[in-house]
Amino acid sequence: MSRAALLVLADGRFPAGGHAHSGGAEAAVKAGRITGAADLEEFCRGRLHTAGLVSASLAAAAALGLDPVELDGAADARTPSPALRVAARKLGRQLMRAARATWPSAELDALAGRFPKGAHQPVVLGLVARAAGLGADDAAYCSVYECVSGPASAVVRLLSLDPFDATGVLARLAPELDGVARRAVEGARGAVEGAVEGGGEGGGGVGVLPAGGAPLLEIGAEGHAAWAVRLFAS
Repeated sequence: MSRAALLVLADGRFPAGGHAHSGGAEAAVKAGRITGAADLEEFCRGRLHTAGLVSASLAAAAALGLDPVELDGAADARTPSPALRVAARKLGRQLMRAARATWPSAELDALAGRFPKGAHQPVVLGLVARAAGLGADDAAYCSVYECVSGPASAVVRLLSLDPFDATGVLARLAPELDGVARRAVEGARGAVEGAVEGGGEGGGGVGVLPAGGAPLLEIGAEGHAAWAVRLFAS
């Protein structure tokens, strides 16, 4: 395992397309739910414990070797908003392009062939972690950090928020990132054990992965997709 590979994958400069997405922050800013650092912290906390946990568990499960096609279906089932499903697949496609150039892998090639328009980003992230020699914990940490760092960076641009304040938000959330990453890996290991024992979506395997929802994110994404003018893609 190369810890340096984790830094490369988690680096915001890695060309995975995340800079074009706000993680729902743009819609929340327009709705008046984010007006400063305190609101940003609450937004990120809510996103972390719902969508963040779900994404991190999918990434960890993919890193552990669970069937990525089944995981992609599980991601679809956990993403009610069509706009968010489209965004997740676009991000997955961009991450796939960058990863195949960086860490060539037969598993990545196979998934790219199965989903030419893109698999869900967390599933791709998990396979990328495997290709880079990383483990489930690493995949989960990449996922949860991206879950909060994306909105924080977006709000700096949207509200001209002081970058120091935005970074302070991420630092204060760090202990919760640890906890969510740990829960995600535990859920992923349970899914793998269920798959080995013969479970499926209904009784084990991917069916036991976390499925927490964030209705305001889903509703906001649908409204945001219809805007004529927007700074971010989602």
